[in-house]
Amino acid sequence: MAATATTPDQVPVLSLHGVGKTFGAVSALSDIDLEVHAGEVVALVGDNGAGKSTLVKVLSGVHQPDTGELRFDGEKVTISSPADALKLGIATVFQDLALCENLDVVANLFLGRELGPGRLREVDMETRSWELLGELSARIPSVRVPIASLSGGQRQTVAIARSLLVNPRLIMLDEPTAALGVAQTAEVLDLIERVRTRGLAVIMISHNMEDVRAVADTIYVLRLGRNNGSFGPDASNHDLVAAITGATDNVVTRRSARRAAAAEHPGDDTAKSEEP
Repeated sequence: MAATATTPDQVPVLSLHGVGKTFGAVSALSDIDLEVHAGEVVALVGDNGAGKSTLVKVLSGVHQPDTGELRFDGEKVTISSPADALKLGIATVFQDLALCENLDVVANLFLGRELGPGRLREVDMETRSWELLGELSARIPSVRVPIASLSGGQRQTVAIARSLLVNPRLIMLDEPTAALGVAQTAEVLDLIERVRTRGLAVIMISHNMEDVRAVADTIYVLRLGRNNGSFGPDASNHDLVAAITGATDNVVTRRSARRAAAAEHPGDDTAKSEEP
């Protein structure tokens, strides 16, 4: 029987097969498999030191893998530098956002990509800034206010908008809701949904399971540099915590049961007690 042809929308925008990375004697990543499709949000979760940041740096060209292969639109690729990643269509928004607080929104959006040549085309850059922020339904009072005057959620919006200027196929977000309030977090999660509806693939690193389940189609757990399970957005905290920590099912189940009992019977000291 002839093999069934793979349709374009079945081909992942990005796929990893057996990717590994070592630093001296330390294995930061080992045998990592992952894929993300257009219009899909993939979340990477795991404890500190699980390999999440190393994986993002491999995909953004900061580090090169020692083993395995990367495929973009089904074709094997080598990402030797951040410039290579951008050429492929991979944009990264790191946790520090890399924004210049003393510059306004327009200057930050076009930093290093100013419209010219010669004299800057300020009107064109301002117009494009409003267009892009409008497409994202961003709540920015003015594109001429300094970044220092914006809230955390608004800064995250500017950083994501800047990444869209290069017309990426894939955006990676490193802890996009870290240190944000409830309203600002909701704003950023809505923004991620709008990016998804544009048909872009999204990889999101987060420690917040509630935020992950709100937007992710697939959740990959990394533990000690290895894949330790993939889950859907309906995964329970029990399953995710067990995969992240490596705790046995019995230990996680006992602790969950005791906490549930303590919540139902707040005056019962026996229900509150916990074993190691």
